[in-house]
Amino acid sequence: MDAMDYGPSAAPRALATEAVHAGREDLASLGLHAPPLDLSTTYPSYDARAEAARIDEFATTGARLDGPPVYARLDNPTVARFEEALARLEGAEAAVAFASGMAAFTAVLLARASQGLRHVVAVRPLYGCSDHLLDGGLLGTEVTWTDPAGIADAIRPDTGLVMVESPANPTLAEADIRALAHSCGSVPLLVDNTFATPVLQRPVEQGARIVLHSATKYLGGHGDVMGGIVACDEEFARTLRQVRFATGGVLHPLAGYLLLRGLSTLPVRVRAASATAAELVRRLATDPRIARVHYPRIGGAMIAFEVYGDPHDVIAGVRLITPAVSLGSVDTLIQHPASISHRIVAEGDRRSAGVSDRLLRMSVGLEDVEDLWRDLTQALSAEPAEPLPAVSVVPTPSAVPAGAGRPAEVPGSAGR
Repeated sequence: MDAMDYGPSAAPRALATEAVHAGREDLASLGLHAPPLDLSTTYPSYDARAEAARIDEFATTGARLDGPPVYARLDNPTVARFEEALARLEGAEAAVAFASGMAAFTAVLLARASQGLRHVVAVRPLYGCSDHLLDGGLLGTEVTWTDPAGIADAIRPDTGLVMVESPANPTLAEADIRALAHSCGSVPLLVDNTFATPVLQRPVEQGARIVLHSATKYLGGHGDVMGGIVACDEEFARTLRQVRFATGGVLHPLAGYLLLRGLSTLPVRVRAASATAAELVRRLATDPRIARVHYPRIGGAMIAFEVYGDPHDVIAGVRLITPAVSLGSVDTLIQHPASISHRIVAEGDRRSAGVSDRLLRMSVGLEDVEDLWRDLTQALSAEPAEPLPAVSVVPTPSAVPAGAGRPAEVPGSAGR
């Protein structure tokens, strides 16, 4: 996965090299070392006829304009650098950035609906707000929920999209992306790759046609920028650019600047946090206070575990770890999905997808593993409240029962 080739004359470059250099190759010729930040909202032109022709071209094709943008809602040079870099890392032809991950997902749904394809086939669990957007029909879409084996049978003539998140939020269940892509036939498979990042998997290489990221998470990596991005082929990117221009869900150039900077350390951050997460999983899997540990085979820095006691006591008991939503930052975060990130999903749907009331989700950061374990173990030993009633848990391929010992080695922690 590490070696990538971007043209007949280009020598393959490792992922770590691409993360540092993609979107920045022209800087030396410009006499610059750091990428420039363009904060303009509008761009001057003394040739109104030429500008009219360029706007007509964009309205017709959605292709990126030659020359300077006309208006920031149409394009921005700093954001374009981030888009180019992420497309390269995902092995896609193009990428289109938006103000948030949900804005990016919304644009995908609108783009397909504009072609009369309003039906979506989806596999739970998904991020709670993605689930809600599909299930609530706010955009006039209709969803059929199914398991991976039922995808082919669920597809209809008006199906515009099949969606899966792998590893899934919050259970970390994994899907066979290649098999799913085969089941989709001619219908595009969208993979939410937020948890894995292109460091651990590149869904395009496995047959997915659309890759979604909440760039707020690992791509930014520092908990200080919000954004979303879709990697895809150039044809679909053109439609997404038109949707973005019409709806206004643009990424601010300062966010684009920070996200491009975040990509340069993405492989280092993901691999370091993954190594720490694997060690915490090993310890949690043998801890008598833990009922079950979920950790994906591809590795990564996300952990989910179910406790015998009250998960709210653990949330209240951490001191070094931050009890907060979101993930992918340099610091470790923990949250209770049933209360927050997946609260918007109906209780029965949550539980059938494996999101039990005892489940906690932890995004492992870059702190020392011993400090994290010390904080986590004292929180797990917090004075228990009245025990929760027993709940049934849907096991996933990535679930590690307590006492099962060390999980599989983490590919992302070395050489990937």
